[in-house]
Amino acid sequence: RAKQGLRARCRRRGQAEGASAAGGVHVTMVLFFTSTVVDPPAFIYMGRDKEENEDLIAYGLPEDIWFHVDKLSSAHVYVRLAEGQTWDDITEELLEDCCQLVKANSIEGNKQNNIKIVYTPWENLKKTGDMATGQVGFHNHKMVRRRPIEKRKNEIVNRLNKTKEERFPDLQAEQQQRRVEIERQKATEARMKAEAEKAELKRLREEK
Repeated sequence: RAKQGLRARCRRRGQAEGASAAGGVHVTMVLFFTSTVVDPPAFIYMGRDKEENEDLIAYGLPEDIWFHVDKLSSAHVYVRLAEGQTWDDITEELLEDCCQLVKANSIEGNKQNNIKIVYTPWENLKKTGDMATGQVGFHNHKMVRRRPIEKRKNEIVNRLNKTKEERFPDLQAEQQQRRVEIERQKATEARMKAEAEKAELKRLREEK
């Protein structure tokens, strides 16, 4: 089920890209990377610059986990998990991929050893009107984790860079579609729960 959901979102991403290009609506250039250390492969993505980062902050999905070099300027990197997964399900190998990609895309962080990468679910990102472009805070600091990175691992960075693709997804449309899916799923689960409770009540009545 998780694999099917991830593939479906990838298909919708491609459809959204085509529709956006044809319709001339606002789209964002996003760099996509494929991590093959998990099965199915995970999609890691980031904005080209701070302007693109604003759209990524605004139009993420519940399955997205955000990464950044702690206390230094860097790219905003996200990994998109399969439906039903949480950040506790991220393997050590995938976590290392994400952290190495963030480090490699930080001018200062790439040169330094023994840095920390901060990461949190997208929904925990906080953006207020007085923040600079690309700047972000957190709703709940207890929902923020830090991972120490001793040094850059070229074998990881090179492997990921070989998979890099430039895409122009309609992030807002993807987010709206995902919200619709979530509401439908909640409605289905509520209906199934009500039907199960009704059936159980009927069974108890018949046993009396």
